[in-house]
Amino acid sequence: MMLRRLPATSIALTATAVVGTLVLSACGGSSSAGSKGSDGKLSVVASFYPMEFLAEQIGGSHVKVTDLTAAGVEPHDLELKAKQVATVQEADLVVYLKGLQPSVDKVVEQSPVKHVVDATAASPLVDHHLDEGTASHDGHDHTDAAGDPHIWLDPTRYAAVAKSVGAELAKADPDHAGDYQKNTDELVTKLSALDKDFQTGLKGAKSKTFVTSHAAFGYLADHYGLNQIAINGVDPEAEPTPARLAAIQKAAKDNGVTTIFFEALVSPDLAKTVAKDLGLKTAVLDPIEGVKDPSGNDYFSIMRQNLTNLQAALGTSS
Repeated sequence: MMLRRLPATSIALTATAVVGTLVLSACGGSSSAGSKGSDGKLSVVASFYPMEFLAEQIGGSHVKVTDLTAAGVEPHDLELKAKQVATVQEADLVVYLKGLQPSVDKVVEQSPVKHVVDATAASPLVDHHLDEGTASHDGHDHTDAAGDPHIWLDPTRYAAVAKSVGAELAKADPDHAGDYQKNTDELVTKLSALDKDFQTGLKGAKSKTFVTSHAAFGYLADHYGLNQIAINGVDPEAEPTPARLAAIQKAAKDNGVTTIFFEALVSPDLAKTVAKDLGLKTAVLDPIEGVKDPSGNDYFSIMRQNLTNLQAALGTSS
């Protein structure tokens, strides 16, 4: 079970205090942007798994990537330690998604790092709002102006971010710009193939509606013409109201839903309870916010498993 997430204001204040202590020393003596470590590799800091995956795939052997969010940890809960703040400030490149992790946003904002990729600049966020007592594909309980952060679950949006990472790596390390461009092109090609697999695999589905414990799949639903019903909003541990649960139960019955999806990093208890009440099955739909075993699974393998699970739940002929 993951740790309970602290209020964003508390995280931001903590990050501010840590940064205030370290920023002066960083400005006075940290390595300059574009400088490489003793191993000759570019130092890249990624905020969580989807950003780490892009940096590693595109940077290849020319980069050393540090992920601020440990494997298997839900990224919404991240609280930066002083050592991590220093790592950000000494990086040659930072890749993050503004609005997902307030502690990271604050550190990056006050950091002297010259080369920064904010994923939301390449793929602007959409506010998939979750209306109380309703169940719709735009179900996302995100109360601030940042919008739904889960852009990587739409391969076409993820490809746009990949291109930004490749371009910034080339600026930070011009000597290997050709390699970064080649790796970017290869990754975008694979993402395009994944997109086509989803389009083909979901074609002819008997149902367009799926129920998930976490409102992470708004972009995926939008792109492939599906209807997401979410038990929870952006915080996967939030408790839904009785009115919300009643609306979900009605929508599930009205739309012939067969499966309640839960995710890998959060307790499945609530999803299983809802499924039991409705006499439905359960399965995993992974938002890929973190991967427990990156050596055994990666973005592509998990997305294709998501596709398989969606096909089974929606009754496709593929």
